[in-house]
Amino acid sequence: MEPEGPKGQLIRVTIFGQTYTLRSRSQPGEVEALARQVDALMDSIASGTGQTEVGRVAVLACLHLADRLRALESELAALKERVDSKSREFSSLLEDLAKQD
Repeated sequence: MEPEGPKGQLIRVTIFGQTYTLRSRSQPGEVEALARQVDALMDSIASGTGQTEVGRVAVLACLHLADRLRALESELAALKERVDSKSREFSSLLEDLAKQD
């Protein structure tokens, strides 16, 4: 690993049998944990589909992750709407209480 500079530090990880050197401002342990997750996902996809070509497995992993991201974005939007709705409800209740005083 290289000392951290303005652009981050170099971190070496192995994903699906290939070594990559990444530059990141994140903690090395965080980057390594993400790499392990991607490696496990790609291994799972390869064993489930019989695919061994890195490029194909990587594309399938990207599609899987994009689907998860879309689902999480949808959940987050629904959560924000519920929070906004409750916030408006509480605000209305507080206004009603203030009028009673």
